[in-house]
Amino acid sequence: MSKFEAVLDSCPFIAPAIPSAGVYYFTTPKGIKYEVRFGRKQSDILFVNIVFGVLNEEFGGEEYVLVNRGEIFSVMATIEAIIQDFFLKNPNIHGFQFAGEPISDKQDANVVTKRTRVYLRYAKKIFPSESWTIQMDGNKVTIERKK
Repeated sequence: MSKFEAVLDSCPFIAPAIPSAGVYYFTTPKGIKYEVRFGRKQSDILFVNIVFGVLNEEFGGEEYVLVNRGEIFSVMATIEAIIQDFFLKNPNIHGFQFAGEPISDKQDANVVTKRTRVYLRYAKKIFPSESWTIQMDGNKVTIERKK
């Protein structure tokens, strides 16, 4: 396992009191509140789905809304820091998976979204290729520890 680097320009975040709980929170400088969840798969508790979204009521409860407040780099840096924190506290995790939500209900769930492409770029930064494999299957990205 390689050592994770410190993440610059990230927002302070609130980690769960129980590290395996896997629910983190942070607020951006412009007041947008986010939740980042690590959900364990029923078939393999050491494999997690990463899901994050906006909590602000001003967006009508739409968790996956496109915020467009010019904070994408600090949001992604914070999510990167949270993934690193979660992994450091749960070192036996051997797989992660995520997908960018389709922007409309009419969009095919297998079509790769712009969000997934952004997430994929950060995944390649977070998970070094000498220790992890990263694969895309439709709109899902799967990251697994090399054996």
